[in-house]
Amino acid sequence: MALSDLLYPDNPKRRQELIHLHQELLDCMSTNFHATNELAGVLNEHLGCTITHIQMRKSSTVKENCDIMIQAMSEIQRQVQKIDSDMKEKLEPVLYQKLYDIKEPELEKIAIAHKVFSIVLGEATSMAGMVAIKLLGSNLITLTVSKLVSLLAQIGASVLGGISITILGLGIEMILHAILGAMERNQLLTAVRSYEKHLAEFKAASEKYQHAIREVTSLVRQQVQ
Repeated sequence: MALSDLLYPDNPKRRQELIHLHQELLDCMSTNFHATNELAGVLNEHLGCTITHIQMRKSSTVKENCDIMIQAMSEIQRQVQKIDSDMKEKLEPVLYQKLYDIKEPELEKIAIAHKVFSIVLGEATSMAGMVAIKLLGSNLITLTVSKLVSLLAQIGASVLGGISITILGLGIEMILHAILGAMERNQLLTAVRSYEKHLAEFKAASEKYQHAIREVTSLVRQQVQ
């Protein structure tokens, strides 16, 4: 038993909490990487976007992987905003307003959007209008992605940011050393509370993000079937 465990009997429990929370954070990040790639694939295939797929880097830190996610999400935001600009440029003001009018039938909106993409892309898939309306008419880009980007930036800047995502394989003592540089009780408590706070917010925002993407991708799958 380490001397710190004799001085601070709660330490073993706190260590296990840290390991569990760290794994939860990595699992959540991994799911977000997958969801982002799914959305990028739909945008690239149906709306003529050029979004690069991303991959978690196991040899990198939490912050570096947060930065990869932020960059990909920012690119999705940029290209969806371009889609909106194309719509506005190609359509008469009245037709453009119809795209955002909740009283307008969705089928009419889809037909308008598809017409624009047929012009912009030369040839658009049958799903182009549906995907465009689903994205532009939801809060996926304006709210959901923006919230998650903000939380990723906070996590990257926090005590968690400098931790390698593969540190679980190095053993408990190495995890504590990497997170704290020491094993005093107050530092363990600070680390655990930081994980808990950031993870709770991150998981909630991630669930909304993943749900929004599932709505888009499931729509595509249903049409293919």
